[in-house]
Amino acid sequence: MLRRSALSRGRRIADVALRVAVWLCLIVAVVPLALVVYFVVVRGLPQWTPEFFDFAGRLTTRYQAEGGSMAPAIVGTLLTTGVAALIAIPLGVLGAIYLNEYGKNSPLARVIWMMTDVMTGVPSIVMGLFVFLAFVLLIDELNALAGALALACLMLPVVIRSSEEMLRLVPDELRQASLALGARRWRTIVSVVLPASISGIMSGALLAIARAAGETAPVVLVMGVTRRVNWSLFGGNVSLPMQIYDNAQQPYAAAQARAWGAALTLVVIVLVTTLVGRFIAARFAIRER
Repeated sequence: MLRRSALSRGRRIADVALRVAVWLCLIVAVVPLALVVYFVVVRGLPQWTPEFFDFAGRLTTRYQAEGGSMAPAIVGTLLTTGVAALIAIPLGVLGAIYLNEYGKNSPLARVIWMMTDVMTGVPSIVMGLFVFLAFVLLIDELNALAGALALACLMLPVVIRSSEEMLRLVPDELRQASLALGARRWRTIVSVVLPASISGIMSGALLAIARAAGETAPVVLVMGVTRRVNWSLFGGNVSLPMQIYDNAQQPYAAAQARAWGAALTLVVIVLVTTLVGRFIAARFAIRER
C-alpha cells in the first residue's frame, strides 16, 4: 500500500489543498441549509398549538391577531400535491419507458425530449396561466383540481427526465437475458428494468413532489380561496405556500409568526413524504432481489 510519505512534496501539497477545498465546499453548502432549518424550527415551532391544527377551525382574516387554524391550508396542500403526483408520476414513468425502451431516436421521441426540456425551463407562473386559460375558464370555477393540474404540469418533466436517466443505467445484458428466456418486452420492463431502477425513479418522483409542494405562483392563479377545511377537489381551496406568501408580506408580527409556522409544517410534510418514499422504494427493491 502506498503511503503519503512516499509521495512527492508537490503531490502532498496538492492532496492537502484538494482536501481543504472539498471541506470548504461542504461548509459553504451545509451552513446556509443549517441556518434555514434552524430559523424555521425556532420561529415556527412555537406556532404549533392545538388551535394551529384544529380541523374544525378556520383561517383568520385578522392579520394582526394571534392564533388561527392552518388546517385548511394543510389539507389543501396534501390534496393538490397528492392528486398532482397521481397524475404526473405514472405519466412521467410511462413517458420515460417509451423514450428509453421503445422510442429511442424516433421523431416522436425527439419531440417528447424537446418538449420536456422546454417544460423544465418554463417558469411556474406560466403553468398556472396555461391551466387557468385551458381549464379554469372552461369550467368557470377556481378549485383544487386546477391547482393539482398546474402542479402536475410542473412535476411531469422532472419525473420524465429523472426516470429516463435511471432506466438508461440498467445494463442491456439484463434485458437481453430476459428476452433470451422468452419473456416479452413489456414483461422484461415490468419484471427486470423497473425493479432495477425503482430507487432512482422514486428519488426523481420525490424531487418532483418536493418542488410541487412548495410552489406558490401557479396555485394562486387557479385555486381560489377558502377559510375552512375543504376535502373536495371542487370549490375554492388554499395551500401552505399561499398562506406563507399571504402572511409573510404583512407588517404584523402575528401574521409573520403564522408564516413561520406554515413554513415549518411544509418542511415536515416534505420530509415525511421523502422518508416514506425512501422506505417503500427500499422495501420494494429488497423484495425484488
